[in-house]
Amino acid sequence: MDSLFNRNTDSVTGGESAEPNTASQHAASDVPVAVVNPLYAGESAGEHAMPAGTSAPAPDTCVYVAEPAPQQTAKAAETQSGVTFTDAMGYPVTVQSWNRVVSLYGSFAETWTLAGGTLAATTEDAIKERGLDLGTDIAVIGTNQDPNTEEILAQNPDFVILNAEVSEQTALHEFLQEAGVPHAYFKTNTFDEYLAMLRTFCDMTGREDLYEQNGLAVQQQITDVLELVQNAKLPAPNVLLLRAYSSGCKAKGSDNMTGAMLKDLGAINIADADDSLLENLSMENIIADDPEDIFVVTMGASQQKALDWLAENLQANPAWSGLSAVQSGHYYLLDKALFHYKPNARWGESYRTLAALLYPQLADQLEALA
Repeated sequence: MDSLFNRNTDSVTGGESAEPNTASQHAASDVPVAVVNPLYAGESAGEHAMPAGTSAPAPDTCVYVAEPAPQQTAKAAETQSGVTFTDAMGYPVTVQSWNRVVSLYGSFAETWTLAGGTLAATTEDAIKERGLDLGTDIAVIGTNQDPNTEEILAQNPDFVILNAEVSEQTALHEFLQEAGVPHAYFKTNTFDEYLAMLRTFCDMTGREDLYEQNGLAVQQQITDVLELVQNAKLPAPNVLLLRAYSSGCKAKGSDNMTGAMLKDLGAINIADADDSLLENLSMENIIADDPEDIFVVTMGASQQKALDWLAENLQANPAWSGLSAVQSGHYYLLDKALFHYKPNARWGESYRTLAALLYPQLADQLEALA
């Protein structure tokens, strides 16, 4: 079996990526279509080509769109001593003031500002990758994977926001606890998790209007997309989701952010039924499953290096051009801002973008929802 991924990814970071170089030595059909917003990208409205000789759904197999998870956005308990809630790590949290807030993750820094909050300090990714305009007084306290603890305390914070999925940050719990610094962990791999986080932040800031604008209004956008897809009763496409970086590539299932959105939209992720793809990405397995759509999300400091790796290790294989997704032009490079970083107030746009790629027949109706 031709193994395409057996490399250590521990050193991969989520640095800012360069724009992809559209020049390539490969055939046009082998290059992923860069998607900023497919509603305006002139996508074909044709049917998805059904892969031959595979176990893909029969033509009368229709999309089953997952119902939205129950909304878990109850307001945090407001007491005379502040706001009390349980964070993503299961820690009970009480925050009495939020005048000097420090965020150790760029996406969460943005969420705090979307709730009307201001920041005393944040990590480099908020500025260099997210491009947030946080003013000239903002302190930068290292990276999200290597925050400077001395600089954190030097800010005299009354609340620190951390990522429950970054081990270097989960290791700071005892340090912050011993220093007497109120802090909370969050994760937002689904819209419901983002909405719950925004709910907590808006309880602090008192900005119910921003919860409605950046939360409930976005929730309605997603609901509109899911209802449109479900009512269309179109065949459910088989898809492959790839996360690429400069030294390798991995298939991703429905347990990550973009994979969860694809599942909500009724797509059948071939990696969910083929664990070998998750453990050892190989051309042999991709050919056997022959997905109708292939989605690529890049990570790391250089998007171009990630695309180069794909070109050298996937697209260079003669069998690649025979895949149904490649032949039909359904090989897509997804916008990093919507599918690698947390989309926050743009979750609705993320869902519309994927829906238009999965079901190009609905592109006009999806555009009307924008």
